[in-house]
Amino acid sequence: MTEKQFATQVVHKLRNAGFQALWAGGCVRDQLLGLSPQDYDVATDATPEQVQKLFPRTYAVGASFGVIEVIGRRKRSGPPLRVQVTTFRTEGPYSDGRHPDHVRFATAREDALRRDFTINGMFFDPVSGQVIDYVGGQADLQAGILRAIGNPAERFAEDKLRMLRAVRFAARFELEIEPSTAAAIRAMADQIRTVSAERIAEELRKMLTDRHRVRAMELMWQMGLVHPLLPELVPLKGLPQGHPDCPQGDLWDHVMKVLDHLRQPSFPLAFAALLHDIGKPRVMGRKPDRYTFHNHEHVGRRLAGDICRRLKLSNAERDRVEWLVEKHQYLADAPRMRKAKLKRILVHPGIAE
Repeated sequence: MTEKQFATQVVHKLRNAGFQALWAGGCVRDQLLGLSPQDYDVATDATPEQVQKLFPRTYAVGASFGVIEVIGRRKRSGPPLRVQVTTFRTEGPYSDGRHPDHVRFATAREDALRRDFTINGMFFDPVSGQVIDYVGGQADLQAGILRAIGNPAERFAEDKLRMLRAVRFAARFELEIEPSTAAAIRAMADQIRTVSAERIAEELRKMLTDRHRVRAMELMWQMGLVHPLLPELVPLKGLPQGHPDCPQGDLWDHVMKVLDHLRQPSFPLAFAALLHDIGKPRVMGRKPDRYTFHNHEHVGRRLAGDICRRLKLSNAERDRVEWLVEKHQYLADAPRMRKAKLKRILVHPGIAE
């Protein structure tokens, strides 16, 4: 049984017990875009207690918020099937900028109106094949627009991470951020600092390992999110790249070109590529015929390590990022290296990256 088949089975079982049940959120968006959803979410008017009584294997992900994970077995070996079943709800104020102070179980329409973006606010009936759209998500998908539901400032005040998610969705799905949504992000960008390091790191992980990573970083710059999150990158803008009499853009452009050349990178590789020249602004010098950046790779390693610690990355990820930043020019001298010295780096676990 596939995830899709299991999600359909969950809907049927809820319907047969007299409840409403629909696919919700990202799986609906992905299906409309012709993509294969990575997971399926079901929204229902059944309460968490009713869901738990109906299905033999469940896990209370957030019962107070109406979220129960239903677990099923595959016909063949493999990890269990999982579908999150969420009770239609509306939410109270977000005092902590992440969690609602209280929730109230509600209708499907009210549930749609409390979601983040119109493209994520649609429902789908897998029985009839009908899309249920209270927020204009279909029209925005067709027009290539990312739009916050309702008042953008209110949506971002509820959860500041939504500003970073807006960038990721717009880049990944090749959408333009709707003007009032973009204006709200720019006005509130500094508030992204209140989000936990782990959640920010997870968004960066998804952005940088996606093939649209360059557009994501350009959007982060345009929305004002680079300065509060990765201030070490800011001096790259405007720093000349190339010979003084023949400039080749700035250092930011160079870094974006490096990112664009990556093919299915790991997160440490992509993050190291983003950070590989952050030491240059600290050591920049000038000779008549060229700019100099002596020891920038060593300064860059220290700065990259500081950023990894700030984002609370694992020790293994931090070690790999630091090593890649420090060694990013090392193999340029390979043809002239002594074999013994070359062999030492060729056996390093990070050599492929």
